[in-house]
Amino acid sequence: MIVNMTSWNVNGLRSCMGKGFMDFFNGNDFDLIGLQEIKMLKEQADFEFPGYYAYWNSAEKKGYSGTLVLSKKEPLQVINGMGIPEHDNEGRIIALEFEQFYFITVYTPNSKRELLRLDYRMEWEDAFRAYLSNFNKPVVVCGDLNVAHKEIDIARPKANLRSAGFTIEEREKMSTLLDSGYVDTFRHLNPDKVDAYSWWSYMGQARAKNVGWRIDYFLVSESLKDNINEASISPDVFGSDHCPVGLVLKF
Repeated sequence: MIVNMTSWNVNGLRSCMGKGFMDFFNGNDFDLIGLQEIKMLKEQADFEFPGYYAYWNSAEKKGYSGTLVLSKKEPLQVINGMGIPEHDNEGRIIALEFEQFYFITVYTPNSKRELLRLDYRMEWEDAFRAYLSNFNKPVVVCGDLNVAHKEIDIARPKANLRSAGFTIEEREKMSTLLDSGYVDTFRHLNPDKVDAYSWWSYMGQARAKNVGWRIDYFLVSESLKDNINEASISPDVFGSDHCPVGLVLKF
């Protein structure tokens, strides 16, 4: 069995719809699609996803955050959020249970300019790691984790040591998560690949110059490591300041 998955921070799904999202959707044959930062409610959708079940988790604040999972197969159950009120009002997590694994899409909070939200981010990281430990079967975690883990994952590491997404604190939390039993699928297959990024600032022609960050991931439980068949980044797909990342598992 082959399971073909993609994850994309669309930075506003309605906006991305006007920039070619459906071309990407129709041009590929994905079994599971995790979207982050949809910035909308289900009721605002004037579009459909033929052949897919759609599961929404929108933020309470309109036009902000939110996640959506599209699945060809109906899951055994769907769980929105961590079950912790202070972490669940921004629509950041959806988990779908299937026979062999849970598929979880997540949009990790940004620490913001001047690191105004770094303390909250640290709380979130610990809560999210604990949340993942509660599942009784392997997990596939995809999404915008808002951290470039290593210097190889960012174009200009020295200039960004105290920038949100590349602080020592955030990177250490990512290391702690991986050390607790998860595999960064892209780095597993591409340990030394440079200039591989998934997000670029809209300023300074960053994308054209490939001055980017790799902050979008597929992580899997250690027990799925041997099932990793492909792990990809698609910088040639436009429509957002992020590009899609992909994973193919083979069972």
